[in-house]
Amino acid sequence: MNKEEVEQLLQEKLEDGEHISPVLPEGVKNYLIDIDGTICDDIPNEEPERMATAELYPDALETLNKWYDEGHMICFFTSRTENHRKVTEDWLNKYGFKYHSLLMGKHISPVLQEGVKNYLIDIDGTICDDIPNEEPERM
Repeated sequence: MNKEEVEQLLQEKLEDGEHISPVLPEGVKNYLIDIDGTICDDIPNEEPERMATAELYPDALETLNKWYDEGHMICFFTSRTENHRKVTEDWLNKYGFKYHSLLMGKHISPVLQEGVKNYLIDIDGTICDDIPNEEPERM
């Protein structure tokens, strides 16, 4: 699925006058991919000067571009702030990552698709495939 197809799919949907969640085509997965420590060196937000030169994890590039080419949705989902958007986009483009969206600040609820299996791949290599569609409770 290319970016335009994904945007069309995720546009506001109404059924009988009520908002409904978008549903991905069968077999299409929604991958939420962390950046730092998952596809490249782990760089803290306090050291943004290192973001432009982060070392790429080549297997990550190959795997994610393969998933994109297979028609899956790729969303980078990072704790980097909006102030780091340009350097992040430039770095992703420099290495040729194919992706549909980039969410800064790692806020969960807007990216999860109700009724769709969501996959989160995070820094420690954890692959979560049963992510709730609501904010986690805070203690």
